[in-house]
Amino acid sequence: MSLPKPRLGFIGTGTITEAIVMGIVSRAEPSPEIIVSPRSEKTASRLAALSSQVTVAADNQHVVDAADILFLAVRPNVAEEVLRALRFRPGQQVVSLIATTDHAALRSLIGVPVDLVRAVPLPFVATGSGVTTIFPPDPTVEAFFSTLGTAVACKTIEEFDVLAAASALMGSYFGIMDHVVGWMQSKGLPRESARAYLTQHFLSLSTVAFHNPSISLEDLRHEYSTKGGLNESMFAQFNKDGGLKALAHALDVVLARIQAS
Repeated sequence: MSLPKPRLGFIGTGTITEAIVMGIVSRAEPSPEIIVSPRSEKTASRLAALSSQVTVAADNQHVVDAADILFLAVRPNVAEEVLRALRFRPGQQVVSLIATTDHAALRSLIGVPVDLVRAVPLPFVATGSGVTTIFPPDPTVEAFFSTLGTAVACKTIEEFDVLAAASALMGSYFGIMDHVVGWMQSKGLPRESARAYLTQHFLSLSTVAFHNPSISLEDLRHEYSTKGGLNESMFAQFNKDGGLKALAHALDVVLARIQAS
């Protein structure tokens, strides 16, 4: 006889909540019961239409009362207003997805002792290919996110913050791709062809790195850069013009913002 699955509750129905719920209900195994808050109405209704296991709560307090594992996925600028209005259960399992609100602030807002874990899931959990950082390590939360991709449990808050800063590269990644596609287009290549080529090119490179973890990234750079060739020249010019310095500075700025929150 199988044990009942914990009921999952989500306060906030934005992009990350939608990605997590989609990842859960798309798995072959039966989904647990999922309760989502009514805001935003369109997203909540869309999630409820995915599975009979997903229901839209009357309000946020209903989500808190019903959930065995409660996910906080509200925007940082409304976190205080939303959380102070709720009554949590002592000992309740709470997973905060609010990136810039630390444990001390969260505990103050929650007001009662809870089993509190912070996590940074990326949107790719929707397809079971996301990576999620967790702090502190927690077997239940780690097992949950492992079903949606890869879970990385951090031993220290410093590790967690560094990974959170690196996760902020998503927009830059697409921005760089868009810039290169625009450059290719300016040289006469149709935009559709440029994008198709570049996305597959980047995917292939990431696949090589993923499947060869024992080879350092520096060694891969040398392996894929013929001595005196175009790839070597490209990296050298990028570095000479301050590309690596600018990237490191941007990471430092984002990390400082995370640590100051």
